[in-house]
Amino acid sequence: MDIEQKYSVNHYLVSALLNYVDNKEIAIPEIQRPFVWDAAKVRDLIDSLYQGYPIGFIVTWQNPDVKLKDGSVSTGKKILIDGQQRVTALTAAILGHTVKNTDYEDVRIKIAFNPKKEKFEVNNPAIEKDVTWIPDIAPFLSGKQKQSALRKSYCSLNPDVDEDEFDELLEGLKEIKTKEVGVIQLAGNLDIDAVTEIFIRINSQGVPLSQADFVMSKIAANESYGGNLLRKCIDHFSHLAVKPEFYGKLKENDIEFVNSEYFQPISWLRNENDDIYDPSYVDILRVAFTYKFSRGKMSDLVSLLSGRNFETRGFEQSIEENTYRELKAGVMDFINETNFKRFIMIVRSAGFCHIKLIRSQNVLNFGYILYLKLRSQKYAPEKIEKYVRRWIVMAFLTGRYSSSPESQFDYDIKQTELRHFEDFLKDVENARLSNAFWDVELIQRLDTSVASSPVFNVFLASQCKMGVRGFLSTDITVKDLIEQRGDVHHIFPRQYLKDNGLSRGQYNQVANYTYIQSEINIKIGKKAPSDYLGYVVNQQCHEGECKYGGITNISDWERNMGENCIPVATSGMSLADYQEFLSQRRILIAKRLKEYYFSL
Repeated sequence: MDIEQKYSVNHYLVSALLNYVDNKEIAIPEIQRPFVWDAAKVRDLIDSLYQGYPIGFIVTWQNPDVKLKDGSVSTGKKILIDGQQRVTALTAAILGHTVKNTDYEDVRIKIAFNPKKEKFEVNNPAIEKDVTWIPDIAPFLSGKQKQSALRKSYCSLNPDVDEDEFDELLEGLKEIKTKEVGVIQLAGNLDIDAVTEIFIRINSQGVPLSQADFVMSKIAANESYGGNLLRKCIDHFSHLAVKPEFYGKLKENDIEFVNSEYFQPISWLRNENDDIYDPSYVDILRVAFTYKFSRGKMSDLVSLLSGRNFETRGFEQSIEENTYRELKAGVMDFINETNFKRFIMIVRSAGFCHIKLIRSQNVLNFGYILYLKLRSQKYAPEKIEKYVRRWIVMAFLTGRYSSSPESQFDYDIKQTELRHFEDFLKDVENARLSNAFWDVELIQRLDTSVASSPVFNVFLASQCKMGVRGFLSTDITVKDLIEQRGDVHHIFPRQYLKDNGLSRGQYNQVANYTYIQSEINIKIGKKAPSDYLGYVVNQQCHEGECKYGGITNISDWERNMGENCIPVATSGMSLADYQEFLSQRRILIAKRLKEYYFSL
């Protein structure tokens, strides 16, 4: 059986490789992102070349040949998908190009060379003052400084140096440019899955790129349809969402982006500190693509960005052009301040008041996809809010995107195109939120010691939405406690259970958790519920001293227990009743979740 060769291996002189980069025959998409290597790694790379050591293969992916509108064929350029840092380091040290630091400032990395010791070092003030060093090798290696001029200036400062020997050393330094670098060139007709697999197999560090990384590389390498600036927009939005203070540095250092159509639409982030939804570049790509193309698989976007016609299997310029246009529109809708803030408002209106209640970014991603899709389909705003709220909560409760999220995204978004969303939602509710779910499955899923349980987090969100009070609190709400970085505490105190021989998995059951003011929890200490709740019922609510919170009448106490789904009978419970307590509370929480869901 003949197996098609998926790649070719070539060796290029360093000078030829840099020439290809300068002529843009090889695109370095990552060059617009911060250079993550420190200067010492650049020095070590140059030293390896000087010593004749290999510096590893770089990997390029040939863009497929695209059929143009006039019927002719355009040869695709090569995209550098592995080795960006090494190639960028070479352009910095040898050609004298600037690199962008983490503040997106253009800086020079100067590598110095000591001919006497044949040693490289990162330039510093001490080296600048030491005449035995050539402070920057770039002017010489790039051809801007002639060898005769360098010899003359160096030898005049170092009269003990023999000029002929010095010339030999410079010839050795110059040979850095004639050293070979291995290039693995992946075939342009490979699909993204094959490229991903090959990359994983040949990557020396064993760190696979995600398909989103391939997408970003393709976008950044395409200047014909403004992909380079679109890539910056995605990067800068995700960075600003986490660090609004980056705005000043961005405005100062990336003039090209500031002058683009993307700068103003993301400028609102400079005053935004809400962290409920801080999307990464992967999230932005996924949402914009799925919303605009009604597809959930990122590999499809890679193909479309190459102009792939899924029917003919060929590549067409018109498809490539349309893909960039639609993707840009999707990104612009994503970053729109009104859209983004209204979506966050919907999430918060379901009770998710803090990032700690959200354990699945994919749920939020599809929630935003759904918001943008329904808005584009002209659904009434109040319907959009209801549908998105319910969908998010349903997805959290059922773990809808916990496995094979791309396939689930693909199925769900296609359904929004095929029928009215309310009909689809009802079908999902009937299938996944039956009585068996509420009465059996949900209760079973509450039998866990994992504090970050998505089901328990949704219960906390329901408490926030309903404005209920913390356990034994008169005025402080669960929402207040969560927003003020409060912690969950144990209704049956942890130390009480621990002292009685229970294991971590037993005393840390989520059904034993509740939000309570720290000062009340401290007074409870390690007392059994029959002790501290018994006191509240029998003495505090009958004009006794207020020891555990400020509740002073039975009806208010019973209401508070109901708000927190804690059985009233807990006031008489001790160790022997712990398992029964957990069982009863799980049932109460499941019942509350059902009421909450259908109230959304």
